[in-house]
Amino acid sequence: MIGEIAANFRLYDQQGMLFDLYENLTKKVLLVFYPRDNSLVCTMQFKNYQSNLDLFDKNNILPVGINVENSNSHKNFCDNLGLKFKLLTDADKAVSKRFGALNFLGMNKRKLVLINTDRKIIFEKTTLAINFIATDDIIKELKSSNII
Repeated sequence: MIGEIAANFRLYDQQGMLFDLYENLTKKVLLVFYPRDNSLVCTMQFKNYQSNLDLFDKNNILPVGINVENSNSHKNFCDNLGLKFKLLTDADKAVSKRFGALNFLGMNKRKLVLINTDRKIIFEKTTLAINFIATDDIIKELKSSNII
């Protein structure tokens, strides 16, 4: 999928607001597919991303979480952690399928997909559900690959 144009999508966030991918490509958009709200590893991952939002911003990257859980679950997760970025609900799993981010059980894999401002997919990485890639490691890998 790297090098392909990412198809536009529109999903609702934790506040019930519609998120349009193409309208948010004033920055690179990092789609963060993850298995479950309020689970141990997802909590550690999103705490890490929240505490490093300035590093994402400095590198012109907007992180956006996506999984198949509903907006109420996302809102609870955001409220519990004080998250200041969007978590999108992919209820019909169409976006997750399109980006190869579903496992055989129909749950989200832990996968990162970076979409450039020109709509091209410029980075993808899938990890085991028990692991996540910390912000510093994401930025380091993107820099070493000359992506940012």
